[in-house]
Amino acid sequence: MVDRKDIASWLSGPDTSNISKFPGERLGQPESGPGSMARAGRRIIALCIDWGLSYLIAIAFFDGNPNAILAIFAAEQMLLVGLLGYSVGHRIMGIEVVRLDGRQPGLLAGVIRALLVCLVIPAIIVDADHRGLHDQAIKSILIRR
Repeated sequence: MVDRKDIASWLSGPDTSNISKFPGERLGQPESGPGSMARAGRRIIALCIDWGLSYLIAIAFFDGNPNAILAIFAAEQMLLVGLLGYSVGHRIMGIEVVRLDGRQPGLLAGVIRALLVCLVIPAIIVDADHRGLHDQAIKSILIRR
């Protein structure tokens, strides 16, 4: 015999009490403003700015070689994000990369993050907090400044 409680719990759907209301809530970040998680729009525009700058540099010095574009982009990401916490595109869009403990990523973390961004797939697989695999790998978040 089927118990009515079993049917009622099944009909009411899954337990949603542990689902966060906004990206970053589980990580202690505010919903909006400085310190909140950077949303996809800002991230994509920052990426386009960085790629565009890499393209312009490659045209000026390497005859637009596609490998040079990728190498310049990777170097920018490794050095600037690793040492400063932001790339040129991040700075323009008002976002920065910080570790979960609030410190700058560091050069090794910048290298790992840049290599994963260049592979593309890790950057487009995101969790509920809008953190791609590249950010999860180095225990970082991309926040608004």
